[in-house]
Amino acid sequence: MDKVSSLIKDRINKAKKLETMGVDLYPSGYHPDIAISEAIERFGHMDGETLEQESGPYAFAGRIISRRDFGKASFIHIRDRTGRIQAYIRKDRVSNEEFNIFKLMDIGDHIGIKGHLFRTRTGELTILTEELVFLGKSLRPLPEKWHGLTDVETRYRQRYLDLIMNDHVKEVFVLRSKIIQSIREFFVEKGFLEVETPMMQPIPGGATARPFKTFHNALGMDLYLRVAPELYLKRLVVGGLERVFEINRNFRNEGISIKHNPEFTMLEFYMAYATYEDLMVLTEELFAHLLKEIFGLMVIEYQGKAIDFEAPWPRISLFDALRDMGGINEKAFRSKEYAAEVAMESQVNLTPRDGHGTILTKLFDHLVEPQLIRPTFIIGYPIEVSPLSRRNDQNPDLTDRFELFIGGREIANAFTELNDPVDQRERFQNQVALREAGDHEALFMDEDYLRALEYGMPPTAGEGIGIDRVVMLLSDSLSIRDVILFPHMRSLETGPRDGASEEYEDR
Repeated sequence: MDKVSSLIKDRINKAKKLETMGVDLYPSGYHPDIAISEAIERFGHMDGETLEQESGPYAFAGRIISRRDFGKASFIHIRDRTGRIQAYIRKDRVSNEEFNIFKLMDIGDHIGIKGHLFRTRTGELTILTEELVFLGKSLRPLPEKWHGLTDVETRYRQRYLDLIMNDHVKEVFVLRSKIIQSIREFFVEKGFLEVETPMMQPIPGGATARPFKTFHNALGMDLYLRVAPELYLKRLVVGGLERVFEINRNFRNEGISIKHNPEFTMLEFYMAYATYEDLMVLTEELFAHLLKEIFGLMVIEYQGKAIDFEAPWPRISLFDALRDMGGINEKAFRSKEYAAEVAMESQVNLTPRDGHGTILTKLFDHLVEPQLIRPTFIIGYPIEVSPLSRRNDQNPDLTDRFELFIGGREIANAFTELNDPVDQRERFQNQVALREAGDHEALFMDEDYLRALEYGMPPTAGEGIGIDRVVMLLSDSLSIRDVILFPHMRSLETGPRDGASEEYEDR
């Protein structure tokens, strides 16, 4: 029997002893008087004499995360959602029954403690326990204290354990919640309406991506998990909801990497009577709002590099970036064949279906994107890779579109919307041809969306921002899995149930 199995067996035996003593291993509810962080804030500055004069006692609740036993007395640390605090448990200060229960408790168990606060000889704020209540048994041991949970695979697969053992992980997800809340506040203050659009769609649209497909039995029809909410949000603009935003999930049946998860969170917003240039200013304002609200400054560090968010941010055309930063000869802008040669020399993966614009954008992704550390707008994307964007008035081969790059990654994609139904139908037809030629990411024909455009959509600009990538940036996280609570992982071969769940079925 290995060490872990032995420890589980020992805990199961303790659990059975507790039950014979009449202890409910999983009782219903407990009402603490005070959160640990509140106690530290209110009393942490007081000396021992002042603490003795404070009214009490106070009831706390949390998980035991450390324990030191000295015969008839013990020191433990407990942690709740807000912090950790020490408790002192003496045999002569609690009932015999409570002390006997405590002797059978383990690190990882949940406990309720009532007592007065005092300071130990070392000055640590501590609860002098007068009552204790058993609140929940942990049948599995936590990872060893000094090494913690460091295995990346285990951390992602067992996020609950990761959150227990690694304080900084919880801090990332608290930060994520604050970022999303701050984004909502920003758009509501700007007069935008938050909406919800379908997650299951009869026609996936709004992005060139391979969708997940399912079947609805009652309707007798195929449905797709959405790759983007774009076409539904623009239907709302047609309907007169001139400023809308949505923060929700998208699903794309693509590879997994440190930048990609098949299920991810996006912010999309649409603004009538605006252009993509207006959205550049709005995006600068959004990030200024986020950084000032959360950090109180405009410069952060990401992966060892300082990033200054002070506006205005550089605006560079795709072609200028390819020439000046990627070292691409302008001949590649005029010749598809030459561009393809350069791409192959640069070890860029191409397919026979790739047009000139696609080849150039793949070169950009490979050569230029990693260099864009400071917030930078790249503008002037070819129409071939922008099937929903309005043509540029000066150069109809390009579109009024930008992508935002920060920290060497794409963070946002935006454009002045194509609201010409005739032009949009032609673009859809080109996408359908690509799909029929084997491109599983090409758009479908969406007749209802075209019908909506025929009723008239006002001049509009829209943008999508990857929430997960924003959180990565602001939390200094390298992998998208570090900012998604339950990232998708390759399944493991699972055998019979082990340990606690199997051995304890006879309860």
